[in-house]
Amino acid sequence: MSDTIFGEVIHAYTRAEALADGFMHDITELASEYGFRYPVHVAQYAWADAIAWPHTASCQDETGRAWDVLTMARFALRAAISRGKTSGPVRFTVVRITAPDRHEPEPITLEIELGPGDEGEPVFTITAPQDQ
Repeated sequence: MSDTIFGEVIHAYTRAEALADGFMHDITELASEYGFRYPVHVAQYAWADAIAWPHTASCQDETGRAWDVLTMARFALRAAISRGKTSGPVRFTVVRITAPDRHEPEPITLEIELGPGDEGEPVFTITAPQDQ
C-alpha cells in the first residue's frame, strides 16, 4: 500500500522512451551550436508543424526550420528573463511555410520550458498546444 494520495505508479512513460518512439525529437547537437547549455527536445506536434519537412525538392529543410525555432525560442527566453521570469513555459511564435506550394508563411505559437529529464537533469522541451 502506498502513502501517496494517487497510489503507486504502475508505469511511467520516460523521456528516453518518447525519444526512442519518435514522440519527441532531440535537437541538442544543433541547439548546442547555437549556445543552448542543456539538451533540447521537441515534442511530436511541435516537430510535425514547425520543423518536419518531407519535401526534398524545396529550399526548405529540417535543419533550417529547427534553426528558426531555436532562434525564436532563444529570443523569447532572453526577453522573459529580462522581464524577471525565471520559471514556467515561455511562449514564442515562429512563422513557417506549411507546404511547398504555399508562398506565404504562417505563424505557429510554441512554448519552451526548462524542466527535469528522466534523471532530474535540466532539459529544454519545446511543445505545441496539441502536445499538452
